[in-house]
Amino acid sequence: MIRTKSFDNTDPILYLIATPIGNLSEISERALEVLRNVDFVAAEDTRNARSLLFHYGIKKDCISVREHNEVQASLSIISLLREGKKIAYMSDAGYPGISDPGYILVNKAIESGIKVSTISGSSAFLNALVSSGLPTNHFYFFGFVSPKEKEAIDQLTNLKEMKDTLIFYESPHRLFKTLRIMEKVFGNREIVIARELTKINEEYIRGKIKEIFDLEQEGLKGEMVVLVSGSLEEKVIDDETLKHRVGLLNKKGLSTKDAIEITSEEFSVNKNYIYDLVHKK
Repeated sequence: MIRTKSFDNTDPILYLIATPIGNLSEISERALEVLRNVDFVAAEDTRNARSLLFHYGIKKDCISVREHNEVQASLSIISLLREGKKIAYMSDAGYPGISDPGYILVNKAIESGIKVSTISGSSAFLNALVSSGLPTNHFYFFGFVSPKEKEAIDQLTNLKEMKDTLIFYESPHRLFKTLRIMEKVFGNREIVIARELTKINEEYIRGKIKEIFDLEQEGLKGEMVVLVSGSLEEKVIDDETLKHRVGLLNKKGLSTKDAIEITSEEFSVNKNYIYDLVHKK
């Protein structure tokens, strides 16, 4: 077990900075303070990073951390941190690592004993979720589905029975192709499309999936957050399925008692009911 405290001492620390998703005024004072005090700013697109820094009168050397160079760039950043340099990594928009590079960098830092601390900020999918009107108590963020239709169908099929609100990112030119696949897999569910979040043209489109097709000719612009209602279908578990599962767990070496408890948790069925099934003559 490893415990680290971000503000404990002067050990090297990698800052992750969430950036505005549209409206530049949404950046926090703390984020600006960190950006002013670091030696380097790492970013997926250094042009976007410099534009944001310029807007706030901050001049810093930038390091490119893109998908194709993330491993090598991460190692270079770790070396700089070990030398005592202060570095912040920020996304093009929103949180680093959320449908953006950052995961490898964070893990390399942790493996090297370097602390990681996140500076809070905007999140497109959270903004969209809380304003959507769909249930917020449980949700599942997926991100971008595959551009390949067969893979997209497989991905969505794996989510089909989830009762949680499902959240996706999608680009304008692929939106309606993805919606057709969703309608094919999920059926005509409730959907919310949030676009141009925090900008002057921010818009929420609510309705059934099929209704959204009426807007195809409008050529919707901007990055999209697509929220889909969870499944309302009750999954029916028959007695034979429950007994079969207990039997399989028995064959793996579990006791009948443990097998019943595990089956009860997996299928959300009362364990006394399963016990009676297994032991009845």
